[in-house]
Amino acid sequence: MDEAWAREEICRVGRSLFERGYVHATAGNISMRLADGFLITPTDACLGFLDPARLAKVDRAGTQLSGERASKTLALHRRIYEAQDLLAAPAGCVIHTHSTHCVALTLQDAGPELLPAVTPYFVMKVGHVPVVPYHRPGDPRVAAHVAELVARYGARGTPIRAVMLARLGPNVWHETPAQAMAVLEELEETAKLWSLAQPKPAPLNEAQVEELRATFGASW
Repeated sequence: MDEAWAREEICRVGRSLFERGYVHATAGNISMRLADGFLITPTDACLGFLDPARLAKVDRAGTQLSGERASKTLALHRRIYEAQDLLAAPAGCVIHTHSTHCVALTLQDAGPELLPAVTPYFVMKVGHVPVVPYHRPGDPRVAAHVAELVARYGARGTPIRAVMLARLGPNVWHETPAQAMAVLEELEETAKLWSLAQPKPAPLNEAQVEELRATFGASW
């Protein structure tokens, strides 16, 4: 991947997320895989006002090579990339936000997964979203937990593209920043719909989910 393009793309996606309210203040971070390492947003940076030249660049071992100090979630991002590689489904971008409706659901009685199969596009574009119990921001134990979840869901044939950190926000990943952002958008919109729906609707039934699997390759 061209590094100059990757730097511009991180800034474009960050600005888009900020302007549309998916992130606020200095919450959230974005990383991208390079041939020789990773780019990641600096710690405590506002995603709406990123400078391509000041993004942190680290090697594959996580040692910083240039730019401002890397986000404290670097270890988590690296474990997601590594876990996806083990599934032979490499990720190219990881995005973390503090999206309002997703976080709000974890302030209630969240189960082992954030949402049921509420809509067809949630099933098709997002899939299962396991919830990681609360740990402080940057806690290294989270990285190991997320890597285990990626492996567990992958082994059962339902690979995931997102996890939800309780009281903090979602981490989503995909091949490109645009695709990862689309996963985030669909996840937050579904969380919003679920929050607004009263009474709560029944999820799609197994026959309906199976039709989405057969027709669109959904991995639910």
